[in-house]
Parts: sequence; C-alpha cells; structure tokens
Amino acid sequence: MRLARHVILAISLVAAVVSGCSRRVVVASKAFTESVILGDIATQLAQSDGQEVVHKRQLGGTRVVWDALLQGQVDAYPEYTGTLTNEIFAGQNLRDPESLRKALSAKGVEMTRSLGFSDSYALGMRGELADRLHVRSISDLRHHPEIRFGFSNEFIDRGDGWPALRTAYGLPQEKVTGLDHDLAYRALDKGSIDLTDLYSTDAEIAYSHLRVLEDDQHHFPDYQAVFLYRSDLGQRAPKLVAALHQLEGRIPQPDMIAMNEQAKIGKTPEAQVAGDFLARSLHISGTSAAPLEWHQILLWTFEHLQLVAVSLAAAIVIAIPLGVLAASYPRAGQMILGAVAAIYTIPSLALLVFMIPLLGIGWKPAVTALFLYSLLPIVRNTHAGLKGISPAVRESAAAMGLPPMARLRRVELPLALPSILAGIQTSAVLNVGTATLGALIGAGGYGQPILTGIRLDSTRLILEGAIPAAVMALMVQGAFELFGRLVIPRGMRLRPSD
Repeated sequence: MRLARHVILAISLVAAVVSGCSRRVVVASKAFTESVILGDIATQLAQSDGQEVVHKRQLGGTRVVWDALLQGQVDAYPEYTGTLTNEIFAGQNLRDPESLRKALSAKGVEMTRSLGFSDSYALGMRGELADRLHVRSISDLRHHPEIRFGFSNEFIDRGDGWPALRTAYGLPQEKVTGLDHDLAYRALDKGSIDLTDLYSTDAEIAYSHLRVLEDDQHHFPDYQAVFLYRSDLGQRAPKLVAALHQLEGRIPQPDMIAMNEQAKIGKTPEAQVAGDFLARSLHISGTSAAPLEWHQILLWTFEHLQLVAVSLAAAIVIAIPLGVLAASYPRAGQMILGAVAAIYTIPSLALLVFMIPLLGIGWKPAVTALFLYSLLPIVRNTHAGLKGISPAVRESAAAMGLPPMARLRRVELPLALPSILAGIQTSAVLNVGTATLGALIGAGGYGQPILTGIRLDSTRLILEGAIPAAVMALMVQGAFELFGRLVIPRGMRLRPSD
C-alpha cells in the first residue's frame, strides 16, 4: 500500500507539471445534451464580458460533477433542485429553496434562482403500445408486469429513481435493464424495451411520439434548473457569477426543448445552439465558432498520446522491478502477481471513479487508472521471461564469477527481453483503447468525440474517435514490433504460436 501511494503521488506530480499548475475557471456539464448546452450558454456569456473561462463537457453523472465542484476541480455547473433534494441531500427533508441554499452554503456552494424551466423525471412508452394496453398513468403499470423496463444507469441507483418509484407505486416489475439514457430512445424505437425514464424537456418525446405517463401520486419532485457555483467564485471570477445570475428566468421551457431539438434532432453543435440562443434572447454575440476539424483531431491525438505515454512509462518503471522481485522470491512473487491481477479485474470505469476522491477529475486520475491497468502484462511477462531462462545458463553465469546484480543486468534481463517487450506492447495497445474512457472524467482524448457521438446518435462523431484510436493502437503495435527487431537478435525473438 505504501508503494502504491508513492506511485500515485509520483504520477500526480508528473501530471501537474504536464497539465500546468495554473488555476483556470471551469464550467462543467454532465453527460447529456441539455447540460452541455447550458454549460456552453454560461461559458459564452461570461466570455462575452471578458471572463477567461473554459467548459469541461460531459463529465459523467451527478456524483462525479458534484464531487468535482466540492473539490475545486470545477467552479460551476448546471443542476436541478429535485436532484439536490433527493440525491445529493437525500434524507435531509429540504423542501424549500431557502433550506436548500443553507445546506449548499455549508458546503461552500451557492445556487442561482431558477433559469426559467423545470426538467422533471417522467416515464414514457410508445404511444401505440400505451393505447393498446390502456396505460395512462404510472399506477396503470401495476396491471402489466410483462412490460419491459429499461432505465438509464443513473436512474436505477438514484435516491429519486427506480427503487423509490417502485416502492411508492407498488410496482411488480423486479428486473429492469440498465442502459445509457440516449440509447434508451433507440431501444424504444426498435422494440427492445417498452418503457424508460425521460427528461421532460427531451426533444425525442415529441419526435418519437412517446406517451408520457401521468405521475398520479406525485412521486417526482420539482426539478427547477439552476446553476451551482463555488462560494469563492465571486472573488476569483465575478463576471462568471454575474453571467450565471443573468440567466435566471431567461430560459423558458419551450426554448429549452427547442434547443435540445436543434442539437439532438437537427445535429447542430451545442456551442452553436448556445450562441444562437444568446444572440436571439439576450442580444449577445457568443463565441460559438467551433475549431477547425483537423485542429480538433490533433488536440484529441495529443491528449490521447499524453494519457498513454505517461501511464505506460510509469508502468514500465514500476512493473519490471516488480516482475524481477516476483521471479527472485517465489512467495513474494505470488503476492505481487495476485495483487496486479486483482487490480486488472476491476472494471475500468469503476477504477476511474475510484480515483476521483483521491485525485479529482481530469488528467491525473485517468493516468493513474491507466498506469494500474498497465502493470499486469508487464509484471507477468517479466516474471515469465526470467523464469523461462535455462538453469544451465544461470549456472554458467555464476561459474564465470558474475555477482547476482551483474548476472541480472548482463544475462537474465537480455534473455528475458523478448517476453518483457511483448508485455509492454500488450499494455500499450490496451492503454490506447482504455484511454477513451478518460473523457468521462474530463481527461479528453479520442473518447470525447465517441461520447458525443453516442449522445447525439452521430456515427460520424463516433468514427472520428474510434478510427484514430484504432490507427494509434496499430501504430503502437507496429512500433514495438520494429523496436523488437532492432534490439533483439533474430534467434531470440518470440514466435507467434500456431
């Protein structure tokens, strides 16, 4: 554990140097279209008044962004009052804005008044199916246990989500499918599920002719859209605070639905949607121009290479000595191999989330998680390469009078080099793919267009991230194979198994 803490600290220091030590003003948004649009509106409005501010888009779910706000990783983000009362402050019975403001203030957070609309949770199903089954309200679902539920992953576990809803209405359905919110609409269209959770401002409700079921027991609270921001932001970025309060009451619900439709159905970039709103409603010229596509791809490439290169370099420095120790001391070796194997079994997304309380969001937790995932192939191959050396070779080296460290450096490691390089190559290729998940916590890279493409149902955007990632993985594999040919004699190279 002590070694792990030192490694994480070392990676954090490297990340701080690479990413810069300056404290930027950051607006964040969750991983759904409306949140991204609101984040862009606030960012462009503040920038129009001369405030230097950046927007970290689609950072995952509520807990990720909320924790990042508390830790100072972000300075402001759009939220909903119902989410605050039923998820963030669950069990505290905060039923009015004043009590909610006091609870937020105790955590160093301030809240604007409503932006002008409510985006409540609701349940919806295809209109023709609802008519056929005579389902009008959520209570009607009690009579149809055969209806297949598919809920967004966050809704399944939220305090105001499925568990509380099932209890409140006494619903008989036990098994539900968890999936991404945007993918749920496609699943409804294809008939893979019959019912899902909706946001009341979703453009797909009208577009897909969905029936919104009446919440006849008034289970869902009011979800007024607001902005949360850190209490110290008034001193550090007063123009951003002014921009957030300027938006109070300025976004009616029809306008928000229209903006969601423009982005989701019309495939208009959120930055442009935000800029159009500011020009139309506030007569302010936003900075909605998107960077040139080639420039954006170069930025994603640089971010992705950073993630892979730093995490792989740290893994090589740590994993090879661990592999040597595992080969030299069998009892300790079993513990080392077991530990790195256990880390590898943790789902990559879970490991990223585990890093957030320690390192916040962005580059540092992503690199740390990738580093931990890179250990197993290198440790295992180093161990296997050293264990595979013939005892006769070891005896000959000892007979020549070479001390243990000299034998290791001059004989054993060169003989194990093909196996070690194979492990490094495996880690590098896996890292390229796994690094795409870093976009969920603000690390950038090729995961950014992939996540946006999934959210907007844009194959082009998905391919803008997936194809370069695949090409990078092939290039990394080819580079290591070429390096192996240069440094490993022909007779010692590993041959592919038949």
